[in-house]
Amino acid sequence: MGGFGGGGLGRVRFRGVWGYPGRMQAVFGVTTGVAHLARPGRPAVVARTLSELRGPTRGVVELPVRLMWCSDRAFDLADPDQLLWMYENVLRETTSVDDLRRLVNGRTLPRVWRLLNLPRGVRTAWESRHRGLRSA
Repeated sequence: MGGFGGGGLGRVRFRGVWGYPGRMQAVFGVTTGVAHLARPGRPAVVARTLSELRGPTRGVVELPVRLMWCSDRAFDLADPDQLLWMYENVLRETTSVDDLRRLVNGRTLPRVWRLLNLPRGVRTAWESRHRGLRSA
């Protein structure tokens, strides 16, 4: 697993474990070559551009079990707290850029970025790729 210059988006090959796919997107640090982790053993997944994130901005969204394990997985996006909670779960738990594209909105994300309670690895990965989030 080598590093990619410029903090760019790289591919990491993992063996499929516990139902997770064998290939995941990861952002690598500029100097270390180590993936930023959402949790131990799981690299943070980051979209290449914010404009590709076309998730809903209103209505009720139900997350799949792979992203939210409790029985109450529905989020009313009109409620600011529920929107934050949904984004936190998606950004922390996803193993797929497709989840990000489908569930996160690229215009909403910068607006709520500072309010999100995220693991350090997820925040660092996103801010490395999307520098505008640092000042959002």
